[in-house]
Amino acid sequence: MSEKQNRPDSPCVAVCSTAVGDDVCRGCGRTMQEVAMWVALPPEQKDAVWQRLEQFWAKKGVAPPWLARDKKG
Repeated sequence: MSEKQNRPDSPCVAVCSTAVGDDVCRGCGRTMQEVAMWVALPPEQKDAVWQRLEQFWAKKGVAPPWLARDKKG
């Protein structure tokens, strides 16, 4: 199964640090602007964000947090 098929509706894992002033959320890796605009982004832009996030977490050597969230539920 591809990463795209494993994606939930949002990368949010309810650990949002942009609300406390971080430019990039420590929970999901999105920028403050990406978090704020997520519901309005067209599918192509969401896909670009997903791809960036997948690369971001892969560089850190850890599974994306939304995959860990799905396994808990």
